[in-house]
Amino acid sequence: MTTVEKTRELALSLDAAARDRLPIAALSAGHELDVVTAYQVQRELLELRVARGDRIIGGKLGLTSKAKRIAMGVNDPLYGFVTADMARTSGSTLALDTLIHPRVEPEVAFILKAPVEGPDATASQVLAATAYVCAALDVIDSRYEGFAFKHVDAIADNASSAAFALGDDLVSPDMDLALAGCVLEVDGVVTDSAAGAAVMGHPAAAVAFMANALASVGRRLEANWVVLSGGLTAPIPMKPGRTVTATIAGIGSVTLNAS
Repeated sequence: MTTVEKTRELALSLDAAARDRLPIAALSAGHELDVVTAYQVQRELLELRVARGDRIIGGKLGLTSKAKRIAMGVNDPLYGFVTADMARTSGSTLALDTLIHPRVEPEVAFILKAPVEGPDATASQVLAATAYVCAALDVIDSRYEGFAFKHVDAIADNASSAAFALGDDLVSPDMDLALAGCVLEVDGVVTDSAAGAAVMGHPAAAVAFMANALASVGRRLEANWVVLSGGLTAPIPMKPGRTVTATIAGIGSVTLNAS
């Protein structure tokens, strides 16, 4: 089997798992998978979505926490992409019967007004290219059995992307996002908190990382894209009837309900 055939086969297995809501064993359990090949699988997976009429509207970061990277035994974060079909509005209800084992985490989202291109992009350049930032909730839903996987598996699975919601308040990035405090509430009870610095020291640094990583494959972050910069807290499992709200100081709040 050629490399192209292999990546296509693996992408098809992940796509089927998501569409049928039937989790599969981690790809690395039965295949030799390195980072380069994992990103090729991810690209094939996205092409399957686009072929069905979906479209890429931005990017997302994963493993932006140093503690999480140490736990996974890796040095770098990972990235994936978000599509139009994943977008939800704040206050909307997430249908859990379309997902496998969804979890949600609060993030700072960047809405770009200009492209960001590596390989030497900086956090300052990201901020200059940003029209607005807003609060976001990122719904992750690994397609692997037991939510168990390695770094390369998560890459191939498009960073476990499933859905996301943006807050209604769009504000200028002209603030110290590293110091912006985030409070996460579940059913009106505060369950966790963090500051923007939890994401690679500054959320814009995570966006710059993605731009620089994309340069190695001849791509860039595009104008009008939304980029989810990475989880500020540990993810919260979504259960029927649950309401999750993230409030980020100086930016605003965002809410998702589950049914």
